Amino acid sequence: MKEALKRVWEAVKAFLHRKNIEISAKRYGIDAMSAMAQGLFASLLIGTIIKTLGQQLGIAYLEEMGGYATAMSGPAMAVAIGFALGAPPLVLFSLIAVGNAANTLGGAGGPLAVFVIAIIASEFGKAVSKETKVDILVTPAVTIAVGVCLSSWWAPAIGSAASAVGTVIMWATEQQPFFMGILVSVLVGVALTLPISSAAICSAIGLTGLAGGAAVAGCCAQMVGFAVMSFQENRWGGLVSQGLGTSMLQMSNILKNPRIWIPPTLAAAVTGPIATCIFQLEMNGPAVSSGMGTCGLVGQIGVYSGWVSDIAAGTKTAITAMDWVGLILVCFVLPAVISWALGLLFRKKGWIKEGDLKLD
Repeated sequence: MKEALKRVWEAVKAFLHRKNIEISAKRYGIDAMSAMAQGLFASLLIGTIIKTLGQQLGIAYLEEMGGYATAMSGPAMAVAIGFALGAPPLVLFSLIAVGNAANTLGGAGGPLAVFVIAIIASEFGKAVSKETKVDILVTPAVTIAVGVCLSSWWAPAIGSAASAVGTVIMWATEQQPFFMGILVSVLVGVALTLPISSAAICSAIGLTGLAGGAAVAGCCAQMVGFAVMSFQENRWGGLVSQGLGTSMLQMSNILKNPRIWIPPTLAAAVTGPIATCIFQLEMNGPAVSSGMGTCGLVGQIGVYSGWVSDIAAGTKTAITAMDWVGLILVCFVLPAVISWALGLLFRKKGWIKEGDLKLD
């Protein structure tokens, strides 16, 4: 019996390997989630930016264009996830319907529903792909059937759970803006630098409002902090690639010397409560922007689009000078100054040595 089970298990492993189905934390927790964030960027984020430009410039066509892009966020996320999982074309194209169903039925927590369901539908589609002579019928039918059925069954519950988590975090931040400002800023900032997607996490739980502002602060602290702190090693190229790209570029250096992570993380612990307690910086734009920091200035554009939406809704009278001062200080000035000063201190103490922050 034991030998028979062993043979069955070996056959299953061989089948999964042949189908490029790898059940691992890296494949699903890093590769798929990072791709999902790119799908969000290519739909919801860029659409919001274009729509905001249209509103501010009075160009109706840009508003319409942005609306089309944001409406496709579900399909874009699902296809991006399928691409990261190595899905063949028929599976990839079928995920468009799956993403739309999961995102629609998931409501406010739609991105998390898309993440879970698109992974399962993609793997089922990959499993049957090219296994029959009528592949053009079987593969899309299985992918769509699994994805849409799971969307009807799971998406509302997943969406509600994700939304509830986000609501609790936002409520707690409003009740305890100082301590939650520190916690949210540090955790989301750390997630940004780790090889996972802070943007996808923020989008999945719908992190907006005051907690979203703290998340923006934490992400900016990591990106601007590393960019400024490593300027003597990486010069202008490093400043741009980290400050407007991602602090994830420093991950290999962090593994070699974890102490280099302390200055930007402490900067996040400072700027988070400043954002929540002093400037009441809120992210009322797309939740995904909360986890983007200064990447393409998406975090700042998200805050600005939130101001515009609040004015249109009548909950905000105007964009004030204090709003701009808070945004600039929290997102750029304070992270740069704090990380630079701490980095200088760490270099003098020998905790950071020449070349520790050098990008490959």
